[in-house]
Amino acid sequence: MTEAPIPSGQVIPVKIERLKKRPDFLKAAKAPNLARGAVFMQMRPRHDDDPLIRVGFTATKKIGGSVERNRAKRRLREAARLLLPLHGRPSCDYVFIARGGTGQRPWGRLLDDVKTALISLAADLDRAGPGPEPAPHAPAASDSSVSG
Repeated sequence: MTEAPIPSGQVIPVKIERLKKRPDFLKAAKAPNLARGAVFMQMRPRHDDDPLIRVGFTATKKIGGSVERNRAKRRLREAARLLLPLHGRPSCDYVFIARGGTGQRPWGRLLDDVKTALISLAADLDRAGPGPEPAPHAPAASDSSVSG
């Protein structure tokens, strides 16, 4: 659990969990996204009452070999650990995707990239207003087991 300071001097605990399952990453892929410098970020509002922030990290093979991909993801994890409690939105899922240069970008610039992406995505969400609640999954015509 990470704690976020608030202006009155009190500290509010912010619970952050990792996204680990592929369906969560696929849902986030359909959500608003933004590229800033060496990071590509996706943010999906969950529309639930749970203030939990969930975050996932990925790096494609375009980044390089496993050493480069792991370094890029380690840097993104640390940036998220530092900035999500301050700029992350409760009840949202975030996916950080490493871009070319994430592993070599100066640390201060990488933090700026992540911070501006978080702020911009939150502003986009505020401008869009509260979206409609997602409808429960109803089986489509092709999902039915009755052939006809």
